[in-house]
Amino acid sequence: MRWGLMLVIVAVAVALGSGSADERAPYRIHTLFSVECQNYFDWQTVGLMHSFKKSRQPGPITRLLSCTEEEMKNYRGMDLAPTFRVPSWSRHPKTGDWYPAINKPVGVLHWLQHSDDAKNVDWVVILDADQIIRGPIIPWELGAERGRPFAAHYGYLVGCDNMLVRLHTKHPELCDKVGGLLAMHIDDLRVLAPLWLSKTEDVRQDTAHWATNLTGDVYGKGWISEMYGYSFGAAEAGLKHKINDDLMIYPGYVPREGVEPILMHYGLPFSIGNWSFTKLDHHEDNIVYDCNRLFPEPPYPREVKMMEPDQYKRRGLLLSLECMNTLNEGLILRHAENGCPKPKWSKYLSFLKSKTFMELSKPKLLAPGSVHILPDQHQPLPVDDEFKGPYPKIHTLFSTECTTYFDWQTVGFMHSFRLSGQPGNITRLLSCTDEDLKKYKGHDLAPTHYVPSMSRHPLTGDWYPAINKPAAVVHWLHHTNIDAEYIVILDADMILRGPITPWEFKAARGRPVSTPYDYLIGCDNDLAKLHTRNPEACDKVGGVIIMHIEDLRKFAMYWLLKTQEVRADKEHYGKELTGDIYESGWISEMYGYSFGAAELNLRHIINKEILIYPGYVPEPGVDYRVFHYGLEFKVGNWSFDKANWRNADMINKCWAKFPDPPSPSEVHQTDNDLLQRDLLSIECGHKLNEALLLHHKRRNCPEPGSSESISSGSRKVGKLETKQGKGSHDTEETTTASEGRFSRLKMWVIAVWLISGVGFIVVMLLVCSTRKVRSRGKGYRNKRRTTSYSKTGME
Repeated sequence: MRWGLMLVIVAVAVALGSGSADERAPYRIHTLFSVECQNYFDWQTVGLMHSFKKSRQPGPITRLLSCTEEEMKNYRGMDLAPTFRVPSWSRHPKTGDWYPAINKPVGVLHWLQHSDDAKNVDWVVILDADQIIRGPIIPWELGAERGRPFAAHYGYLVGCDNMLVRLHTKHPELCDKVGGLLAMHIDDLRVLAPLWLSKTEDVRQDTAHWATNLTGDVYGKGWISEMYGYSFGAAEAGLKHKINDDLMIYPGYVPREGVEPILMHYGLPFSIGNWSFTKLDHHEDNIVYDCNRLFPEPPYPREVKMMEPDQYKRRGLLLSLECMNTLNEGLILRHAENGCPKPKWSKYLSFLKSKTFMELSKPKLLAPGSVHILPDQHQPLPVDDEFKGPYPKIHTLFSTECTTYFDWQTVGFMHSFRLSGQPGNITRLLSCTDEDLKKYKGHDLAPTHYVPSMSRHPLTGDWYPAINKPAAVVHWLHHTNIDAEYIVILDADMILRGPITPWEFKAARGRPVSTPYDYLIGCDNDLAKLHTRNPEACDKVGGVIIMHIEDLRKFAMYWLLKTQEVRADKEHYGKELTGDIYESGWISEMYGYSFGAAELNLRHIINKEILIYPGYVPEPGVDYRVFHYGLEFKVGNWSFDKANWRNADMINKCWAKFPDPPSPSEVHQTDNDLLQRDLLSIECGHKLNEALLLHHKRRNCPEPGSSESISSGSRKVGKLETKQGKGSHDTEETTTASEGRFSRLKMWVIAVWLISGVGFIVVMLLVCSTRKVRSRGKGYRNKRRTTSYSKTGME
């Protein structure tokens, strides 16, 4: 009987164990807090880490340590907590602004991008170093959901209610006054983190609106820009918080009746009778490393009970005691770990080890249904299933770099854009280094948004210019005011033939439109399983993208992050996995797009009738809207390959153009499919040259002597540029051309010599004639000199 009962118990335990294993993955928690390399943050770290262990907070914890290399040389506190080093932005790397609070969003973003822990977590709790945890912070017990983070109320962020929010976010109605305690799904954090950083930068730079009446910042110095960065960034990401105002408490405040706070935030001064504590008094305090030194001991609980008759205020004072005593208890344990001698007995040390204090500071567990969520003031966002009323605004984007290769593509693209009837505005995303910009001449080729170049990755050093496309889109989203509802994203090596609109191709919010990229076979094999949790949602698409602005805001950072991730995965560059014939990871950006969209379950409407490659046989009756001349195409003996013109300056050399394609009347194809293919190829080549011709006219290039010489000169430049692109027989062709020019030069020299000789004889005869005749000779000599000079200039 007893053995049978034991077997039943073991079986139940195994069953429960396997069940919990199945459920464990969706509920992995990771706690983060941000600090710098200072004594000030070290003693706070000791207090937080001690309370973390004492409260039995589940999951790991990571300290995001922001330090310069110089600071690290003398830093002693690497063992105070599990640590992930992040770059220090206390001094902003671009503006030089001194604002250490920006390290918090910088650290979170860096952790997301570079820590393996970020790949193995579902929920993230973000705290501040100056806090004491009293009980487990379980996101789903607090009511957090994917898309609905939990946060503590920061009522003083009045900028969410005035003009400040309208200046810094398109969604002022979504601005939540929150901070301090944040609990959210990892997917939400990935979307929010870059916005948190960019909005912090925006608010920090907006010095004209730092006033207390606008920000609630009592100092009026922009010190709480990071808090507004979070709220405005969350609004941009469409995140609506579940807000609570009683689970986080400042010591010195009176807790709500019946509520047990699970977090204390000692950011403000607090006092008990004649005793007080202000964290700023200990900014340079070496207390972590001074053996057996503690903060001034506060009164004992029984003294508090005697001094305060009001039970509610007394409860608040006891919380203040608990905060201070937990800090000191952590210091005692830290000193022991540092190898300090055992401290001398004292009444206070005895109290910290007593059952009384143990009972007062035991973990506080949330009672079911005890979490009070403030009323939600947000209105649900509409979902666009179809277009009603006026057509929405459109904005077209294309990405380039500061090279002449992209400049001639830009000229072709912009010319076709003007002819296509594409509605809305257009922006060229121009990725350049500062050095490139100093020499760049093509600023006026298109309406331009300038973007820092990531061709050479700023962290890894990897040379991969294709990453500029998602990086530029992210930058544009964060640094411009966008009034368009739909964004059309194209490539520079395209020619538009007609408008690309969301209403014609049935794009909708949550349902972007794109064109098929069937060679992205990684969507069907292990590559997708390695890089997205939703491989079944991976669409093989690219080239043309029509997406709602709200989808793009959420998606763009995924696009960038996944591009970096695939690019770094060199073990899986193989053609059999990627379809990349070069096996060099060159199409990582395309996979970054597909895997990023899969992460958000953004399923595309895939349309085969928008884009065609010149040289491909068109489907009968299809009116393609875009040529994508990314591949070589031919018509008879004529061909065009954009790669052959990578180093050619077609923009700044007057009348430069590509070899003219055949005339449509010269195409003799009996097969109608092949005929249509060739006619489309000719159209593409013709549009590029047409664009170049108009560009040179706009530049006021000097007209040669006749229309015949214009044609000849254009062909000559085209021929010379072809030599640059092909790179073969260069020496031979150059030598031939040089010999021809030299022969013509010899003929001119001989002619001038003969004329000069004859002229000299005539002059001598005139000198010997009468005075009247000499006068005529002098005039004739001046005429001769003028003629000679003009001929020399022609040479």
